[in-house]
Amino acid sequence: MDKLTISATANGLNYLPEYLADHEGLFHDAGLEVTAVARDPWTGVLDDLETGRADIALGGLWVPAMYAGSERELSVVCQLNHQFPMAIAVREGSSGDFALEDLLGKVVLAPGAGGSAPYEFTAGLLREAGVDPAGIRFVRDLSTAMLVELFTAGLGDAIIADLVTATELEASGTARIVFRHLDDGGIMPNSVYYCRTDRVAELRDHITRFTAAIDTAMRLVPTVDPHTVDDILKRRWPEKDQGILREAQRQMAESAVWDTVAIDETASDRWMRILAEGGLVRSAPSYAALADDSFMAEYR
Repeated sequence: MDKLTISATANGLNYLPEYLADHEGLFHDAGLEVTAVARDPWTGVLDDLETGRADIALGGLWVPAMYAGSERELSVVCQLNHQFPMAIAVREGSSGDFALEDLLGKVVLAPGAGGSAPYEFTAGLLREAGVDPAGIRFVRDLSTAMLVELFTAGLGDAIIADLVTATELEASGTARIVFRHLDDGGIMPNSVYYCRTDRVAELRDHITRFTAAIDTAMRLVPTVDPHTVDDILKRRWPEKDQGILREAQRQMAESAVWDTVAIDETASDRWMRILAEGGLVRSAPSYAALADDSFMAEYR
């Protein structure tokens, strides 16, 4: 059995296909012993790659993008999320239809301790809709837990949150979900697997088998026994309301978030343009500069 180690930026519901592949023995069937750890703070994944404690990292595509052209050479080998599973919730009591321009003049909490995507991708959607993000007061760079606590205590008019957190807020009567990135954000290569470029040749066989197992798990998600999913949810998030977890998982399963391990090049270019507009990259890196497409080509 060949070993493959993963360092992840979180323990997230959007990573379900990986957890399912492990639970159903798909990695074992591929001749792999896969171990994974979630780092807090998430930047530990970069240390793990550098020291060799991890073979591959799991996290946002924006990270390899920001390092493109630097001495830290990273290669994306496949994706786990084909869309961005976040939502915007407004304080309960707000009424009527919602449009992104309704955020103008409002205070919006945008968690950032786990990464820049919640704000940056939402800001990109605002610009695409003709809304200047500068007209909105964003509270950024703090953890989801802290901003949820502050939002519940009365800070802000809206919050950007993952689907589980947004659904929890809605169930508590604190907020109302008015925008789902899965519905209105289009295709966005969100969470991806990447490794040090100088280790791609060494890991090629392992990553090829790993990618095939993730692909199989993605195709299994819509038909897997609900009790199997429940087992995974209870084991990974025993403190969470299981009904809320199942609802968030249902929304993801019915979207395109787990459609393919292959990154859509046009969607990658769009995300890179958004990052460039936000000043997170010196210039928008091309798909070829970010990814080793040889691992994804057969899944297109």
